[in-house]
Amino acid sequence: MKEASIEECTRSILPIRDVLDILSGKWKLQIIMLLMFGKRRFKDLQNHIPGITPKVLVKELRGLEMNQLVNRTVYQESFVYIEYSMTPYGMSLKKIILEMEDWGKKHRKRIMVKAS
Repeated sequence: MKEASIEECTRSILPIRDVLDILSGKWKLQIIMLLMFGKRRFKDLQNHIPGITPKVLVKELRGLEMNQLVNRTVYQESFVYIEYSMTPYGMSLKKIILEMEDWGKKHRKRIMVKAS
């Protein structure tokens, strides 16, 4: 019985690690949060994320595209411009992110009380 529980735990870890890999890092969550509020151009994303370089932003956006979380749309008007937006699949992260925010607020409050 105990062995089955260990196997179940091991199987559960893989999908959780997948989520953490997608959300981890200095920039990904910031990009996702900005795009959850609406479409953004590259320069707009860069301006709202202090310290991110264009090279790193491109890399992170490509990774999010690869994971089908972000759409990259090229518009060919009188000039070419590109917008990034969350996919419906990417928006499914919203519940997880809001839960993390809620837990983080409670945790911060708990730790601050103990530190006082």
